[in-house]
Amino acid sequence: MITTQMTSMERVLKTLSHNEPDRVPFFLLCTMHGAKELGIGIKEYFSSAEHVIEGQLKLLKKFGSDCLYPFFYAPLEIEAFGGEVIFHDDGPPNSGEPCIKKAEDITKLFAPKLSDAKPLHRVLDTIKGLKENVRNDVPIIGVVMSPFSIPVMQLGFEKYLEIMHYRADLFDRLMQINEEFCVEWANAQLQAGATAICYFDPISSSTIIPRELYEKTGFEIARRTISRIKGATATHFASGKCLKIVDLVSQTGTAVVGVSSLEDIVQLKLSCKNKLTVLGNLNGIEMRRWTTEQTKKIVYDVIQKAANGGGFILSDNHGEIPFQVPDDVLHTISETVHSFGQYPIRQ
Repeated sequence: MITTQMTSMERVLKTLSHNEPDRVPFFLLCTMHGAKELGIGIKEYFSSAEHVIEGQLKLLKKFGSDCLYPFFYAPLEIEAFGGEVIFHDDGPPNSGEPCIKKAEDITKLFAPKLSDAKPLHRVLDTIKGLKENVRNDVPIIGVVMSPFSIPVMQLGFEKYLEIMHYRADLFDRLMQINEEFCVEWANAQLQAGATAICYFDPISSSTIIPRELYEKTGFEIARRTISRIKGATATHFASGKCLKIVDLVSQTGTAVVGVSSLEDIVQLKLSCKNKLTVLGNLNGIEMRRWTTEQTKKIVYDVIQKAANGGGFILSDNHGEIPFQVPDDVLHTISETVHSFGQYPIRQ
């Protein structure tokens, strides 16, 4: 019998159906590495859709990942709200001064219009360009910051916690504004050609808030928001723990959960069985120092523990591989998946 290798899209879709494809799919969620491929700085790289398209395609060819990742940087949406972005030579851009100076300013806040938000246009142009190149062979993963988590950048952690606990009126208005923006931004990326949307929600993780508070806030907000996104979503807690809330996460309508390296991948896989596909859980920070042998051992171990039965995509645990992770480590991750991730998994 002659068998043909699946495309990345076929492989991922089979995995999402909780069945075993030809091999374990893996996502190398590299954002800044494209700048290295082009030999330019991070700020210059993200200034142009053409740069990111070229960088993503070079990374796809170089490492053979099963997705393209047109995510620029976390405070991109803050930039659309009129906030400040601070660029670094060797790391991800960060948000600067909060765009909401005092809590009462929320009463006068309005979501930016996508038509006027030039930083977002670069992402949409990137998605369109990638789609023209790969058609339906490789998943293109768009990104939104959850309405519940983006306020940390909008007004700062301390002020946000204050209104979350003591100013229900301002909290509800801010969530309404952010939900409308999040849905519009997610659907614009899907319309541009994104296959699915990664819904980043680190504040909802059990590392940050207890389950009881998540159930009243982030959970309800996710259910409302995700129900209005016109495509598949993956919820990512950006290294935060989620085992204590994964039963609730599965009720939000999301298809995938990004999990932390701080939790047991075996327990996570069992808790998500036939409900959520598990994405993770390689430690991106430690990855900077891995040797070739360490990388092989860690990747092999995760595959052995989580890959059987499908419903698993190997990836880092944060949703963005650090700029300092060397190419040798990324090559070894790819080679190990191709060597030991073929189904049926050899014990």
